Amino acid sequence: RYQHTAAIRAQLITRYKPATVNKFLSALRGVLRESWRLSLITAEEYQRAADLQSVKGETLPAGRELQPGEITALLTSCEQDLTPAGARDAAVIALMYAAGLRRDEVVRLDLEDYEPDTGKLVILGKRNKQRTVYLTNGAADAMADWLDLRGSDSGPLFWPINKAGKLANRRMTNQAIYNLLAKRAESAGVKHFSPHDLRRTFVSDLLESGADIATVAKMAGHSSVTTTARYDRRGEQAKQKAGGLLHVPYRRRLKLER
Repeated sequence: RYQHTAAIRAQLITRYKPATVNKFLSALRGVLRESWRLSLITAEEYQRAADLQSVKGETLPAGRELQPGEITALLTSCEQDLTPAGARDAAVIALMYAAGLRRDEVVRLDLEDYEPDTGKLVILGKRNKQRTVYLTNGAADAMADWLDLRGSDSGPLFWPINKAGKLANRRMTNQAIYNLLAKRAESAGVKHFSPHDLRRTFVSDLLESGADIATVAKMAGHSSVTTTARYDRRGEQAKQKAGGLLHVPYRRRLKLER
């Protein structure tokens, strides 16, 4: 009933950020809808209970962007590793940056999803939605080097590699992707970043280069350009530049001995 859903909304507001609260409320409305379909509640009861206002508010986006020098450092670290892991990790990093893939999308890729001749990659995203991206220049080169080592056996596109450098034809895990990125960040001297930060960087860099936001949304697998816009950090850079236009007339003190 409405008094129950309103109480749930009030409790959520005290615990979570607006975006998270609205996700919970959307799920709650879905449960109410199914209850009505199953004749557990009347249409009027459903309408009243689901009549909850979304929570307004805007929070700063999580995560960070990687700078071009950091992407270069990560790939250089892989290039200097002459083991099969070096080639595989370079392909994973290049793919996640150049195509904006999520971790679970990377591990779900099969060899048949990629066409080396055209660079076309078919991705199975959230809610089983398929989308296509195209790998070019360095991303295509990194993938070619990995495929030379992997071979043409059907199965997952990326394989685990043991300490002895032996490849195993089975699917990697999400945690394995996280671990390889953390390993490469440490060896390259790059500040910690999450796998999703590569996706954020992909969106921002495309928009910065002049790509249309609707096209970027399709490439990222976003159902709405509003979601894509939350990944755009150009506004932060503009604010940082604008802040430098003001001159604060203050000079640091000379260090004084105590």
